[in-house]
Amino acid sequence: MTDATLLGLKPRALEIFNVLVTAYLESGQPIGSKTLAQRLRHDLSPASIRSNMSDLEHAGLLFSPHTSAGRVPTESGLRMYVDGLMEFSSDLTTEDRMSIDGECAVRGVSVDELLEKTSRTLSGLSRCASLVLSPASNAELQHFEFVPLGENRALAVLVRMDGKVENRLIDLPSGVPQSAMTRASNYMNARLSGRDLAAATGMIRSEIAAQRAELDEMSRRLVEAGVGLWAEGSSSEDAVLVMRGQSNLLDDIQAGEELETIGQLFDELEARENALRLLDATSEGDGVKIFIGAENKLFTNTGCSMVIAPYHDSKKQVIGAIGVLGPRHMNYARIIPMVDYTSRAIAAVLS
Repeated sequence: MTDATLLGLKPRALEIFNVLVTAYLESGQPIGSKTLAQRLRHDLSPASIRSNMSDLEHAGLLFSPHTSAGRVPTESGLRMYVDGLMEFSSDLTTEDRMSIDGECAVRGVSVDELLEKTSRTLSGLSRCASLVLSPASNAELQHFEFVPLGENRALAVLVRMDGKVENRLIDLPSGVPQSAMTRASNYMNARLSGRDLAAATGMIRSEIAAQRAELDEMSRRLVEAGVGLWAEGSSSEDAVLVMRGQSNLLDDIQAGEELETIGQLFDELEARENALRLLDATSEGDGVKIFIGAENKLFTNTGCSMVIAPYHDSKKQVIGAIGVLGPRHMNYARIIPMVDYTSRAIAAVLS
């Protein structure tokens, strides 16, 4: 973090810096001395403004993207500005708060549906891309059921205590009656309820191996197949990422090269290992995290920033994160409290 006092900057230079960054965040364009002269509280000559801008550039807080153009903040400059915002947190508008509360107040929806709805709302309110990160659920199990889908296929449905519902397709031997699926489901429910996946599968397999399971041959095969669906397939869902509103971000991008870079960023975010790294970085400490450009290697040379916050379960353990991905000139003053409030609203529902 850059400390203005360590850079030896005068109050007048800091005032110009804050006015310039505020104007840049509104327009996304380089800001020149004429614009600053119109916005500053004190009358300053163009020469005085340019002199202070030169000092700010020498301090590494501003740069000029084109010859004879105005200035824009560097990543270090944006970091100093955003850190200042974090010290003086602003409140959400009543309208924004009501929109978020409205989605989180809906009852009878799964956790996945809750995250989907709040992600869409966050994208709409911020006019940026939104994303939700969540690891595979380790919650205790609540219910299991085989749902027939024709002659030789069924849907295996697993419900966890946190409301998460997981489905797997399973191929069935010919002639499996509904009664066998019911017996298999009842057997599994009696042993998995209130246990985590590892404990439940371990108990079921031990009983079958010791021939203690009171099952006919067909039901036993169904139980073994159902257990195998999650025991062998659990690693395929190490992390779940949901992105919405990507078009909002693309609207700010015009050049073909930048479009390609943003497309690559979307692909990299959807890679499970990157999603998990981002979740780990977000989970270090409480509260909102802001990644500006190359502060996180995912966003290097993308012209993007991310505002993201973790959400917790009833045991205060981090179980996921929700955030906004936008251009460097996003409205940080509005989006930071919006992301913070949304993460707290989700945690309140989950706990």
